[in-house]
Amino acid sequence: MNPDPRRVLIVGAGVTGLLTAVRCALAGHHVTVLDRDAIPNPGSTSFDQHRAVRALDPADLCSSKRISVAHRRWMGLEAMIGVPFYRRVGMITAWAEDEVDAVLTAASAADLPIDIVPPDDIPHVRFPPGTVGVLERHGGILLADRALQVIARWLTEHPRVTLRPWQEVKAVDPETGEVSLPDAETLHGDLTLIATGPWSKNLVDLPLLLHRQTLVYLKPAEQLNDVWARTPGIGRIGAQGMAWLLPPGDGTLLKMSSASACREAEMVTAGTPEEEREWAENVLLEPILTDPDRYTVMAVKRCHYLLDATTGAAHLKRIGPHTWARTASGGDGFRTAPLVAERILEALSADSREETK
Repeated sequence: MNPDPRRVLIVGAGVTGLLTAVRCALAGHHVTVLDRDAIPNPGSTSFDQHRAVRALDPADLCSSKRISVAHRRWMGLEAMIGVPFYRRVGMITAWAEDEVDAVLTAASAADLPIDIVPPDDIPHVRFPPGTVGVLERHGGILLADRALQVIARWLTEHPRVTLRPWQEVKAVDPETGEVSLPDAETLHGDLTLIATGPWSKNLVDLPLLLHRQTLVYLKPAEQLNDVWARTPGIGRIGAQGMAWLLPPGDGTLLKMSSASACREAEMVTAGTPEEEREWAENVLLEPILTDPDRYTVMAVKRCHYLLDATTGAAHLKRIGPHTWARTASGGDGFRTAPLVAERILEALSADSREETK
């Protein structure tokens, strides 16, 4: 038992909020999680069939090392909960042949085990001409909505955690961390984390840009099921190397999208069928699949995420003495959520030490 338990308020029950709740509860702190919808929230950006876990970024060695830790944290969480939700099938990125030596050097420096995969080894996927695949063996696919459901169930059963769904937070005071709810109810804690995804703009005053992306979900012909079951996630493909796919498996569909289907938006909206059809057609026109006629489009979805308006990156910011905001998360919010949870726990421990001086 923690000799100095703290009270943690988490606004938002997406992956960042739920993993932070787990980490803090395991450390002996008391946690309250609030969300404007159910917990987990099926309308959140986190709630989807799958998310990728990859670490290699040859241009950013520090990031590669840091995110490789997230891979281990996801494995540890899965083992603790006892329900499988992480398909460790690996992640491939396509690189020009004259870039491969530099990529190999970066992977070695980051201590990431990788393999070279000739495009002919994955004949059902089209690689850009003159490229080869680099496989991160320590990578794979998180079954995102399944993970959120089992994590929420674990939190429901934990004695130090209170889940409060259907709570529309009206405001958070960055100086005190006080959370204001309808009917004049207020909550106080030792640390408050705001992690409401694209809706964070309603609660924090930071320069943020909202982005919208269209995702296409397909069902392969039955004869392709076995080969797809062995296929890793694949990125840096398509006409300009901006497309990616996550393979079907364990009840999920094949998901495809491209950076070309990402655009700035003013607000979170459902969109018209005509608009989504147009963006989906752009994704389907990307040269990704060898034989696209053997696939059936099952669904089209749009997701939203925030980026820092100045840097165009994700961030976790301390916006008050005891208030943190995970507002800008980009498309990597899911895979990096364990790192945010650890940072919040570190901040909570540091605050506690400072108070006892």
